[in-house]
Amino acid sequence: MLEWETKPLPFKVYPALEQIRLPTDLPALAMDTFAALAPGDPTTRPALLDLERLAALLFFSAGVTRVKTYPGGAQVHFRAAASTGALYQTEAYVVAGAVAGIDPGVYHFGPGDFSLRRLRSGDFRGALALAAADDALATRPASLILSAIYWRNTWKYQARGYRHLFWDSGTLLGQLLAVARAIGVPARLVTGFVDAQLNGLLGLDAEREGALFAVPLGAAGPVAAAFPVITTLAPEVIPLSSREVDYPVLRDAYDNSSLDSEAEVTDWREAESPSRSPWHSPWHSNVAIQDLTPLPAPLGAAGRSLAETIAKRGSTREFSGEAIGAEALSSALYHATRGFPGDVPAGLVDLYVNVHAVEGIEPGAYAYDRGAHALVPLRGGDVREASAFLCLEQALGGTSSATVFFLADLARALERWGNRGYRLVNLEAGLIGGRLYLGAYGQRFGASGLTFYDRAVVEFFSPHAAGKDAIFVTALGRSVESPHPSGERIRVKGPS
Repeated sequence: MLEWETKPLPFKVYPALEQIRLPTDLPALAMDTFAALAPGDPTTRPALLDLERLAALLFFSAGVTRVKTYPGGAQVHFRAAASTGALYQTEAYVVAGAVAGIDPGVYHFGPGDFSLRRLRSGDFRGALALAAADDALATRPASLILSAIYWRNTWKYQARGYRHLFWDSGTLLGQLLAVARAIGVPARLVTGFVDAQLNGLLGLDAEREGALFAVPLGAAGPVAAAFPVITTLAPEVIPLSSREVDYPVLRDAYDNSSLDSEAEVTDWREAESPSRSPWHSPWHSNVAIQDLTPLPAPLGAAGRSLAETIAKRGSTREFSGEAIGAEALSSALYHATRGFPGDVPAGLVDLYVNVHAVEGIEPGAYAYDRGAHALVPLRGGDVREASAFLCLEQALGGTSSATVFFLADLARALERWGNRGYRLVNLEAGLIGGRLYLGAYGQRFGASGLTFYDRAVVEFFSPHAAGKDAIFVTALGRSVESPHPSGERIRVKGPS
């Protein structure tokens, strides 16, 4: 039972640090949503990373976009990207060295007042490059670091919140990469680093918060000069609650998947060196004959700009059960799964789709073959009741037009990347789930992330899914329009 009197504050607050307001006259995200989801950089001439573009990256991925006030005065500050339970445990930090309009330093992003607060003065890009065993990070104008505050999620979900750290940060990452593409700023994912060094650079209390990954931003430039001495940093932070409950299992999972030295990071990353066989999921080996159901060619344009899609995005609370078109499902699946730039390969998770109401596709359970962009029929007939049951008996799982289940060969990932492999598969599932959100709202229908019965999901899709683990679920469909206003929209100046 939830203890509402200890619900964590929605924002991390440094009361003694000076506020640096971010500009609100942001670049327009006029690019179509599907174009923004395409892999690779959008142009051969990257845009300069200045404070306005940095502000756009922060606002459209981690900023507050809507505030809802409930009877009695309680407020929920909804963010640009979805989060389990609207708890928003993901925090954003910036290691800046050559960003026009801001001095070099290490900063925390405060979404509540749309500001930065400087934790360290000086250019620490070299320190970040050392922690990540990746010299290229010292040549990028800045890097965005995402972390997670454990208690903000474990307050509701307890130790199970460990996987939520990566679902939510992955969802935010999918949006961040799309925004970066839309404004012409190169960006990529870095998952390997010395955890203790990066946490120390950001001044994190490792018992309560841990860094998850880094995103270098901007085109390569001169290598950063030698970084200043990294002193112990322990700034005052307002407590999130009057009392916190510790979940050692979560902290142990983070510690046991941490890397302890630059040499270990290098060795870990070599798990994906060219000398190793490329990662590819052997999911099809569990089926003797594949009777592929081709999907229609995906649309090249969603019809909404990325800015409009993010503004309209929410988490659907009630599906109407109405059908979406096969082309709409095809487009959402295709654009969500085209890969991403990073230090680990894409394709660690497999998608299974329960089709309930999709025009032109028979109801039933399918596996999605992303290479062929086709569905593999597993069982036919009405699977709405089964889908709802699998999603912790939540009606949303069955009233959707289609529900997408993410599964992975976790044992294989752990063998290849050690305990950090668990982070990777949950992160990729969240990233693809976030892109499904954008693909759905870009086409004017809805989406919602759901929890599930782990073993029952695997059993339902077996023998095809035998040996895998359930990772994540995203439901897609027509939303029932709420008769009440959903809250005050936060607007920024400039075109959107």
